[in-house]
Amino acid sequence: MKNLRIHNEILYFALRNKKVQIGLIIILFFVLLALIGPTLTMYQPFEYANPLGPQAPSSKFWMGTTFFGQDVFSQFVNGLRATFIVGLLGGGIGTLLGIVIGFTAGYYGGIVDEILNALTNIVLVIPTMAVLLIIAAYLDVRSVFTECILIGLTSWPWTARAVRAQTFSLRTRDFVDLAKLSGMKSFKIIFSEIAPNMMSYLLLVFILQFGGAILTAATLDFIGLGPTNAISLGLMMQYSVLWGALPFGMWWWFVPPGLAITAIVGALYCTNVGLDEVFNPKLREM
Repeated sequence: MKNLRIHNEILYFALRNKKVQIGLIIILFFVLLALIGPTLTMYQPFEYANPLGPQAPSSKFWMGTTFFGQDVFSQFVNGLRATFIVGLLGGGIGTLLGIVIGFTAGYYGGIVDEILNALTNIVLVIPTMAVLLIIAAYLDVRSVFTECILIGLTSWPWTARAVRAQTFSLRTRDFVDLAKLSGMKSFKIIFSEIAPNMMSYLLLVFILQFGGAILTAATLDFIGLGPTNAISLGLMMQYSVLWGALPFGMWWWFVPPGLAITAIVGALYCTNVGLDEVFNPKLREM
């Protein structure tokens, strides 16, 4: 009953928080567009839909066409799908690795902590973007899934350090000592006693990882090292720059994906700030 009351209280304040409301509305809008958008167009992203070449937005082509007559709306909605997949999987992998390593290092301490902390520091000081550029450049075929794995494997260190610090402070609490005295195994103590007390923090971490994965993927895509067998918002911007959309005044080719990336990442940040206010009673909007 106590947990239910706490959950209802958090939900009550979350629904009242303006930042959470605005962030979720924007994210939900783009999620729905990514899900139903492809059903609203009869063209494939790379299909030459307009033999006349570039065309401004019209009733037939809602977001116009590219230099080669490809439907921008079709590319946009399919690119949104790739963006959310990268955020979900790439951010999820980074969060999961950070949580497992952070919990293990923080709970066991000693030599285990020293080894994992050394590994974290090594990965932390490696120039992530340079590594991603080198790996992506040597891959002849790159998929969205490959991009997710690469981003996840390089984005976990800061999460691990943050979770490790939180675990250090929680492992000395009375409820953890009682769990040890009862004979509960370490793995179960971590995920049934310590983790539930950090759920709000872990949620905020995942949101930040989600947004970070989207920005990293957009950077790789924009410089031409994104997926070779799919379309994404970053690739749309890369293609538009490559084929001179700006000098030719084809704003409809590069403005929508740029605004979408900015809006999604901004909405995630806004939601993160709002949830931080909800989870912290001192910051709640009454």
